[in-house]
Amino acid sequence: MIRRVSLLLVGALMGATAMSVIYSAGVPAQAAGASTYKELSIFGDVFERIRAQYVTPPDENKLVESAINGMLTSLDPHSVYMNAKDAADMQTQTRGEFGGIGIEVTMEEELVKVITPIDDTPGAKAGILAGDFISEINGESVRGLKLEEAVEKMRGAVNTPIKLTILREGADKPLDITVVREIIPIRAVKSRVEGDVGYLRVISFTEKTYDDLEAAIEKIKKEVPEDKLKGYVLDLRLNPGGLLDQAIYVSDAFLERGEVVSTRSRDPQDTRRFNATAGDLADGKPVVVLINGGSASASEIVAGALQDLKRATVLGTRSFGKGSVQTIIPMGDKGALRLTTALYYTPSGNSIQGTGIEPDIKVEQPLPEELQGKVRTEGESALPGHIKGQNEDEEGSGSVAYVPPEPKDDVQLNYALDLLRGVKTDAAFPADPQKASLQ
Repeated sequence: MIRRVSLLLVGALMGATAMSVIYSAGVPAQAAGASTYKELSIFGDVFERIRAQYVTPPDENKLVESAINGMLTSLDPHSVYMNAKDAADMQTQTRGEFGGIGIEVTMEEELVKVITPIDDTPGAKAGILAGDFISEINGESVRGLKLEEAVEKMRGAVNTPIKLTILREGADKPLDITVVREIIPIRAVKSRVEGDVGYLRVISFTEKTYDDLEAAIEKIKKEVPEDKLKGYVLDLRLNPGGLLDQAIYVSDAFLERGEVVSTRSRDPQDTRRFNATAGDLADGKPVVVLINGGSASASEIVAGALQDLKRATVLGTRSFGKGSVQTIIPMGDKGALRLTTALYYTPSGNSIQGTGIEPDIKVEQPLPEELQGKVRTEGESALPGHIKGQNEDEEGSGSVAYVPPEPKDDVQLNYALDLLRGVKTDAAFPADPQKASLQ
């Protein structure tokens, strides 16, 4: 298996679109021409005028940050300047762990509702229960806060205390619980056994994804005898992406050979190719990959590699179509610049920028009645200012991104299970690596 590749990030760690492929590098900038610096002097004059004469004193740091992001927005939707806080948040997400108390939460009736405490975390040990409502954090009401704001207040430095006021059904008064924050690992892969099939859901591509996947497959093998195991479902739906090296590791987990992905910038000499190595964790068992409009970037790399190399059958609806590579350029203590520097290509040499991955077997997931007409198709091709892909056409990329909460209602998942069990048949299943024209 591939164990180390240069750190690239593929996906939508920041923002509501899709993650990016990111490469941390210090590339020397080339000096601009004299006319360009003359135009920049105009910017300086405008800045001074605003600073000195605007009707109210402006926040100078915010002015500069907005000007930088305005320049980057004119390039594409994924190039952005991150201030020091945003850059730190991105690093936290890619590490796959943070300082916190270990509870999964949602917002209900303006209060933070606990979905479940995570086993062996401070929240669980302190006695927080599923169904509890958090009304105050360190004495401050959560009413009026957005969910992400409340979550941010609960995160913090390791070994620091936080006091939560809990409303619990059956309790005659609010409960005050003090919890000391610890490092909370984020599960990148969730798994379970569906009878005679192993189900693997990759949530995001963090530094922990490959290790989580390897452990999940080993757990499934222990639960289901080799002669009974029909194969695996690799669920990449609603996966916005993450680290490129992890996308390569996950692809390589099922591959014996072949190119996984290549990245190409404006200088042809900067083309980089990443290849799989021998060793299939799934022992050649059939694999069905699930994708939808929420599958972006790193997840599209995995789906594209396994599809092109005919290691897996891809089922679902067209993916998001995020095929650009961003380089993270540190700006000292001021933050970092995330700049689009290349596009990535599947083993067949196709860019999925603006087109996405077309599944081998198209299976639509019906929307429940309450969501009909309220969920729209999302895709890279619909983003204003996106880079037009080499294969992009009027059809564009993306599809509806919806997965039912209950497996029994999951049409795409159950179709995959029927394929693996032989209940359904299709010419695209099972995939045969020996028939791949790319080796």
